Amino acid sequence: MSTKQEKIQQLLDMQKKFIENEHANSFDAKAYYTPESGDLLDGYIDTYNDLAVEVMNEAHKERGSER
Repeated sequence: MSTKQEKIQQLLDMQKKFIENEHANSFDAKAYYTPESGDLLDGYIDTYNDLAVEVMNEAHKERGSER
């Protein structure tokens, strides 16, 4: 299992690749929401959201708070 810091770094790396792709190819909503299989954005939304929720849950657990 990855540490919270590793997950945050993975999120940042994903954002960087997304921005690089956006600058090179402009933003295409269709490619973002319905990407071709194997494309850079294939699974991007689900993976990013899953990681973000894991980080958030870990942060709440560390602080003893609830969301």
